[in-house]
Amino acid sequence: MGKIIKDRPVKYTAGLLYKSGIEEMLELLAPVLGDIDGKSRETEFLFTDYYGKEMGKNLKRVFVSFKKLQAPGLIADIKIKTNQVESETSKSGKRVFNIDPGYLDLAKLVVASTKDATYRVYIKNGIFAQGMLYFANNSYRPWEWTYRDYKEDFSIEFFNETREIYRKQIELWQR
Repeated sequence: MGKIIKDRPVKYTAGLLYKSGIEEMLELLAPVLGDIDGKSRETEFLFTDYYGKEMGKNLKRVFVSFKKLQAPGLIADIKIKTNQVESETSKSGKRVFNIDPGYLDLAKLVVASTKDATYRVYIKNGIFAQGMLYFANNSYRPWEWTYRDYKEDFSIEFFNETREIYRKQIELWQR
C-alpha cells in the first residue's frame, strides 16, 4: 500500500480569451486567485471559431500565473468561481471573457473544464481536469489532445518561464 503524503502546493494559471477589458478581467480574478506574477504576450486567437458565435471575432489570448501557491485540490472550486465571473460579466447572455483556470507543477499543466471527454477526469461538482502539457527534456510538451493555442511557442515559453518561478517557490516552501 502506498503512503499518502501531504499535498504539495501548485502554481495556478489561467488562459484568458477576450476582445477587450483585460485589466477589468484581471481585477475580477484577484479575489479568486490572488496577485498575478506572470503574463504572456497577447496574441490573436485564430485557433478555432468555437467561441465566435458567443464572443464575436477578433478575440485575443493571454495566459497569466498567480503568485500564491495553493493546493491542487482547489481546482474544481476555482473553476466554479471563474465561471461565476464569466456569468456576472456577460452581456445579453453572452460571455465577454472566457477563463480557463489551471495549475502547473514540475511535471505537468492541468486545466479545468465543465466538458467531459475521453482524456478528462471527473473531479467534482461537474468539473473535469485535463492534462494539457507534460514536462520532458527540459520543456513542457503537448499531448495529442492539447488545444492548439497551448501548443504554440509563446504558450510553451510562458509555461516554461512560469515553471522556473514555481521551482524557486517550491524550493523555499520545502525548507
